[in-house]
Amino acid sequence: MAGVGLKFKVECLRLDKNYRLIGSAMAIRKFEDLEIWREARTLSEIVFQLKRKGTFKNDFILRNQIRGASGPAMDNIAEGFERNGKRDFSRFLSIAKGSCGETRSQVYRAFGYNHITQDDFEDLVRRCIRLSKKISLLTGCLKNSNLSGPKYKQP
Repeated sequence: MAGVGLKFKVECLRLDKNYRLIGSAMAIRKFEDLEIWREARTLSEIVFQLKRKGTFKNDFILRNQIRGASGPAMDNIAEGFERNGKRDFSRFLSIAKGSCGETRSQVYRAFGYNHITQDDFEDLVRRCIRLSKKISLLTGCLKNSNLSGPKYKQP
């Protein structure tokens, strides 16, 4: 059924470089429209590329763990969006936020084991923190919205 989905304006997802809200609205019709999903996808792709380099490629356990945490962040955002209502979506956003935190923790391990550079470490930590904050913002938007029921139809 084309066009079914979350169709509303979100005014609290954008952050400036100091993590302050910027008031721009956007219509969300599919999970790919969500900025947080796109950022989680980028994070997962960066992790995938880094784990294939240098000594990291030989640390099979950490390599699999970090990849296993970064991918589910984006997957849970998508799965939650495709569920029947804001309660399910919020629950899956919480799981995605947890995966983001797990990824960040493993970035510290990768840096401590000298698998990644200082620049890569700082970039990944910054991305994880920013994504986590944005997930929290969307969760708050959903909690305070008037959206309800199957596929977020206005009450």
